[in-house]
Amino acid sequence: MKNSKIESLLQSEQLLAFSCLAIIIVISWAYMLHMSWKMSGDITLACLMRWGPEDIAHSFVMWAIMMVAMMFPSAAPMILMFATVNRQQGGTQRPVIPMGLFVLGYFLVWTSYSALATLAQWGLHVAALLSHDLVITSPLLGGILLVAAGVFQWTPLRDACMSKCRSPLGFLMVVWRGGRHGALIMGLKHGANCVGCCCLLMLLSFVLGIMNMVWMLVLTGFMLIEKTFPGGQWVSRIAGLILVIWGLRITVGAMS
Repeated sequence: MKNSKIESLLQSEQLLAFSCLAIIIVISWAYMLHMSWKMSGDITLACLMRWGPEDIAHSFVMWAIMMVAMMFPSAAPMILMFATVNRQQGGTQRPVIPMGLFVLGYFLVWTSYSALATLAQWGLHVAALLSHDLVITSPLLGGILLVAAGVFQWTPLRDACMSKCRSPLGFLMVVWRGGRHGALIMGLKHGANCVGCCCLLMLLSFVLGIMNMVWMLVLTGFMLIEKTFPGGQWVSRIAGLILVIWGLRITVGAMS
């Protein structure tokens, strides 16, 4: 009877966590679709204007919500595993709070990344290197970014970060800390690993179009596959080769 009660609690908490994540992801994608539609009408004028504090803040919010939309789907297995382990470790009677803190820690890391991406976008804007479609206008710079992202897919650093993302239970068993503070710390650590895996892939938004919904969906699906599907490491390797070849073609074309 006791085991069945524990299993029922685990299932209900996982269902709650999954439902909350699904709602957050859907809202984020709806916002991005709205912004893409809204910006399509006046994006050319915006590219000709100087940025003020409002523009920088608007860009930061856009990047932060984009990170939620694109990264939370592949983070879902880790968050659901945290909810399960937290209960099995005899966690608090209010499991929503540590789970929320775990997600908050993860989000804070990607929010910091969003701030850096905003500064990069501002710098490209000031240097007149962004087109009206929010794509880098320099083929050479775009090619270099593609090659860098492709090479990074093969590096030991990325493999180390990715191994932790691919093994939610193993990661949690190694870094587990009890209590609310521990949940936040673990969320921060998972966020750091996730940024270590995907930082250069996310920078490809400057090459593919920051508000290009098609490429956003492609990158989101790719990151979900390489983190959760069997053989994901080989998917990463093949994608790296494709990016390197693509980037070299653009770079050579720009230099010829």
